[in-house]
Amino acid sequence: MAFEDNLYCDFSNTATKAVAGKDILLAIFDNTGEELLAIAGQQGLTINRSADSLEVSNKNTGGWKAKLPGMKEWSIDNDGLYVSSDESHKELGKAYEEGNFVCLKVVNQREKKALFGGLAIVSDYSLEAPYDDAMTYSISLDGNGALVDLSNKNANEMPEKGIVGV
Repeated sequence: MAFEDNLYCDFSNTATKAVAGKDILLAIFDNTGEELLAIAGQQGLTINRSADSLEVSNKNTGGWKAKLPGMKEWSIDNDGLYVSSDESHKELGKAYEEGNFVCLKVVNQREKKALFGGLAIVSDYSLEAPYDDAMTYSISLDGNGALVDLSNKNANEMPEKGIVGV
């Protein structure tokens, strides 16, 4: 009888399958494509996905708007403590300054599984240094092409640095 038939420890409920945000990590490949670098100092991560809607209403739609799906786009916003000496921030700064693409990957560091990957440009890379707090960064990465769902692909390379316990 497993867990006394889940009488009081029900591992099948939704909460036990939820993913903690602290486990999700943004990483980028270095300019050689050989090393996957976790972005140092991460605190927040937002994956934005949106699609245009094309209005195709006409006199025959009975006074209701009709729409078709249009082009899709994605972006990632990331923020945290700024670690200027870390290789990840050096790579991001260089990509921003030179207008280069970055190959990024979002991973679940706890389960050591890939979630998403894609090619992006650095559209915003802000630094904030208040007198009464730590220096922070905020970065926006705009996707170029598809944000690829890696959950069922063989793409489980993890960053060497930045993973908890490494």
